Amino acid sequence: MIRVTRRYQFSASHRLHSHELPEEENRRLYGKCNNPFGHGHNYEVEITLSGPVDERTGRVADLDELDRLVQGNIIGPFQHRNLNEEVEEFRDLVPTTENLTAIIERRLRAVWPSRQPALERVRIFETARNIFEI
Repeated sequence: MIRVTRRYQFSASHRLHSHELPEEENRRLYGKCNNPFGHGHNYEVEITLSGPVDERTGRVADLDELDRLVQGNIIGPFQHRNLNEEVEEFRDLVPTTENLTAIIERRLRAVWPSRQPALERVRIFETARNIFEI
């Protein structure tokens, strides 16, 4: 098996705030990330596929196909968006990067063909120090 990882970028804003918690608890839990005006990140997303090398093409994956799926289902819908207000999944879900990672993985699984190569990993770099993986 060979792993192929492709990296993408998008910029988006969010506010970490749970409607299930009182204001004071939100401020304590999320600190500066609970700013009512939100804040933004330049997210880097790595998508890893794994599978055998196709004898005919010498490749593991059609990266153009992956690019189209990521552009249409991740980059386009998230680029320059307020995640809380403009992304349906976050209407009632706190837009933490943990949740963002799970949503991106779920969106890709829904459109990625079930054949080889397998969608193996989604990794998001929120900052240089905060990295999330599923």
